[in-house]
Amino acid sequence: LSKNGQQNLGQQVVNTTVDLKEKRRDMAYAAVISLKSVIERLLKSSEISFVPPSKKIIKSAYKHVQSLQHVLKRFDDNISSSSERYDAVSSTIGCRGKKSKMVGLSDQFQEIQTWLLDPTGPCYHTLVGMAGIGKTTLATQLFEDPLIVSHFDCRAFVTVGQKYRLKDILIGILAQVNPEIDKTRKLDDLKKMIYQNLKGKTYLVVLDDVWTTQVWNDLRRLFPYNKSGFRVFMTTRLQNMIKKVGIFFVRRCLLSGLCPSHLEKAGKKIAENCEGLPLLIITVANILSEADKTPEYWRKAADRDNSVFMDANDQIMSKVLFSSYEYLPQHLKACFLYMGIFPQNYEITRSKLINLWSAEGFLEHSAMQCLEELVTKSLVMVHKKSLHSPYRSPIHQIKTCGLHSVFWHLCSKEAEKNNFFHVVNGIAEAVEHERRLCVHKNIHFVINKEVYKSIASVSRTRSLLCFGPYHKYPVPISLEYLRLLRVFDALTIRMYEFPMEILKLVQLRYLALTYDGNIPSSISKLRNLQFLIILRHLSIINSCKDLSYLPIEIWEMQELKHLQITGSNLPDPCGALLPNLVTLLDVSPRCCTKELLERIPLLSKLRIRFDLSVDANESSNHLLDFISRVSLSSLKCVVLNPIPRCEFVVLPQAPIVTNFDSRVVKLSLSGFGYPWEDMSTISSMWSLQVLKLRRYAFRGPKWETRDRAFKSLKVLVIEDSDLMQWTVGIKTFRCLEHLTMRRCHRLEMIPSSFGEIFGLSIKLVDRNPLVVACAQEMDGKRKRKFLSVSTSIHR
Repeated sequence: LSKNGQQNLGQQVVNTTVDLKEKRRDMAYAAVISLKSVIERLLKSSEISFVPPSKKIIKSAYKHVQSLQHVLKRFDDNISSSSERYDAVSSTIGCRGKKSKMVGLSDQFQEIQTWLLDPTGPCYHTLVGMAGIGKTTLATQLFEDPLIVSHFDCRAFVTVGQKYRLKDILIGILAQVNPEIDKTRKLDDLKKMIYQNLKGKTYLVVLDDVWTTQVWNDLRRLFPYNKSGFRVFMTTRLQNMIKKVGIFFVRRCLLSGLCPSHLEKAGKKIAENCEGLPLLIITVANILSEADKTPEYWRKAADRDNSVFMDANDQIMSKVLFSSYEYLPQHLKACFLYMGIFPQNYEITRSKLINLWSAEGFLEHSAMQCLEELVTKSLVMVHKKSLHSPYRSPIHQIKTCGLHSVFWHLCSKEAEKNNFFHVVNGIAEAVEHERRLCVHKNIHFVINKEVYKSIASVSRTRSLLCFGPYHKYPVPISLEYLRLLRVFDALTIRMYEFPMEILKLVQLRYLALTYDGNIPSSISKLRNLQFLIILRHLSIINSCKDLSYLPIEIWEMQELKHLQITGSNLPDPCGALLPNLVTLLDVSPRCCTKELLERIPLLSKLRIRFDLSVDANESSNHLLDFISRVSLSSLKCVVLNPIPRCEFVVLPQAPIVTNFDSRVVKLSLSGFGYPWEDMSTISSMWSLQVLKLRRYAFRGPKWETRDRAFKSLKVLVIEDSDLMQWTVGIKTFRCLEHLTMRRCHRLEMIPSSFGEIFGLSIKLVDRNPLVVACAQEMDGKRKRKFLSVSTSIHR
């Protein structure tokens, strides 16, 4: 382009944006993101293979691209608001369609029925659950229940839908309360009529399929508060409705006894594959009812990849699920679809998902905010939560999450249709135009040369992810032509030699490998790399000779945010900085010098691995200076080969845990065997909120916790301890919310002062019966129960 052409490029695109059709929005977004990324690299790069235009021109183009992003955002918002304003209203007035069978929701039916009939209960409630879980069916059954019908003077059932008009909802309610209503009245008149027609009556209003909290904001002041009793009941997929009104969650159901005895075994497997989703159960049942009821057919149908489940998923997707995806804002669609790149029923760790989103360039907003929106919209399921998070927000407590199989099926279909990603299935495929490739069975690389060749020849692919079962034998992967690759995740494939062709992938932002050798110094060529994860096939370091250091060139990788190199350490920085590094995992204490760690100014999370055979004589006092100078929210120190239980050995040097600075929020120690007396310095950390002591982190029969200690501690976990007597001073643990003790067999009594802490939850696993009796006695004296006892033996 000429100089004038470069200057006008951004503005020309902006000027033509107003003519975009809705169907071209996705293409426009993709173009803008790509163009912005190119310009960012031009501004940062010092090694460009062509003569660059002036920095002033590039910056001008960058501003125009940013302006284009804002125009597209306004365009997207205008389309959405116009659709809500002018499209056909989806609200259904008093029509609930064909009756559906209620499957596995009898407990919730009884619970909500009791609430509806109880005159002393709350007046408003919401039924929340993912699409297809049976909310509408349950609401309909309750609405038409004879006890409910006879209890209320008048009732109204209105389906709201995604695109609604307040006037239609009001008409829908009034038409059932007063059939002679004049539908031509103005909105203000209808609002008054709602109040007048419901005042002084016991009434029930069901608002089905609510998609926005604005519906409740518009309606709540219109319903009269009657002492005689009334109920307003909503169904929604939005979990954030809990902030507005009370809530019932529709849980996935368990089924039994729903098929003939000779088909029971296959029937149970089919029900398990439905993952407790009533709509999928009913859809599969309808398909099976029209087929042969033979054990052989049902055994084939029990296979998740069978055509029965494929047909059922397609039916559900077109009727119910697609609207959940279609209604998402643009920036969430990519984040949601990307979760389908993982295998079906895969438990995705929160940190890995967020790191991949970031590396792919999806995040226009906060990553936690994106995940929270997907969870609250009932699109993403939470598998595991951590009670040990110092944050009260539920989203920060998520450890793993994933997709229900029906949503995973939707993501796979949409991704294929839009070339968003492609799953390599082991046969010769045309993948040259695919932006992202994922391999769910790594063995495909070995047994099928066509798969190997097809991936090796791809030039446009941006991401290659291998999520199959761990493969410890050599797997041929060619990356020679994947010059545009940004994400390469092959943790499930053992690399016997470092793949040197990776060093030509200068666009890489995310690299994850399993490799036991040394990292080449030329790794620094990957200047755009943000996430570097190298794990060992054998995770235990056996001796001092096994320790290795990363090349000094690692300090030239200025974009690094996350670094995890198991068994390797950072070398002396020689004055260099890693200005963006936030997470540093699995280093040894040898590289945690004050001088080195001060060269990582944004470091927030640090995990240190100790090998007592190597590090026992290594002074750890430097960590004390580091923690007093650097803002560090999370510190985890683990001994790989902890002291045997029969011994009592203390490290010869001053313990790592002395004199901690108050900025440490979360601390985890494992395997050190320190005496309980050394705990006094930790207890003075006023900002410490989470403390985990595992595998004899502290040893000895007696722990005397001093007065006014642990002022801010919310979570305390003690696992595998020989503690027998525990005494607590006055005004200690005043903020404690969760106490978990696992395999503390010798402890006989919990300090009685814990019974005075309001809201404390105690969890005991593999415990002494005397401790349980003590806790139950404290629990019995409280009005609000707090004790949770697990009898698991192997947990």
